[in-house]
Amino acid sequence: MAVTSDPNRFARSLFSGLGRRYDLLGALLSLGQDRRWRRQVVGRVAAGVGPADRVLDVASGTAGIALSLSETTGATVVGADLTEAMLRQGAENVARAGAKGRVHLVVARGEQLPFPDATFSGLSFSYLLRYVEDPAATLRELARVVRPGGPVASLEFHVPPSRFWRFWWWGYTRLVLPLAGLLTGGGEWYRVGRFLGPNITAHYRRFPLAWTVEAWRDAGIEGVGVRLMSLGGGLVMWGRRAGG
Repeated sequence: MAVTSDPNRFARSLFSGLGRRYDLLGALLSLGQDRRWRRQVVGRVAAGVGPADRVLDVASGTAGIALSLSETTGATVVGADLTEAMLRQGAENVARAGAKGRVHLVVARGEQLPFPDATFSGLSFSYLLRYVEDPAATLRELARVVRPGGPVASLEFHVPPSRFWRFWWWGYTRLVLPLAGLLTGGGEWYRVGRFLGPNITAHYRRFPLAWTVEAWRDAGIEGVGVRLMSLGGGLVMWGRRAGG
């Protein structure tokens, strides 16, 4: 299943039916690793912001990272996502957490954010660059809305660099993940499970990690750091907006 010529439309169609069970099944199908990865992202952003700041979380989905950022830092967090169904579940999660005054959700594209330059003191984004047509341009747009010196951090899947673990990762993503998705979440999760492995592989074939690091730097993000997690299946990156 390939991403179509309109990545935004494809992403909306892929995720529109997943909102209500996204958090539970995401944790299950990632073998619980996504929570560890998210904590790393939150920690990187939290190190540079405080209660008086505003933070943007892009590709916020059901607002998991947005809520964690607010709870950890006391900052006001705006969660942006282009899939309304995911944001509806996010709004329920925000209300359940009693965070309506601190976490605000908006429909927006990462490639064209509806905010002035340097609006936010920090920014996070998750699982975004595989769903945009031009990752480099998207990174420039993300950096644009962060004040100089503000922290930026991201979470993404990755392909294990070790040939041994890559073999098992291939088997899990191509065979186990689609079947587990079907059994636990039905046809919609089977579709996602069947899509993820080939999409992750194709993305890094086109945009290797070294390219991504340079794209962050070219976007105006300095001090770029990289951490591969869970044998290389997860990727956390961080840096700060240049000029601070």
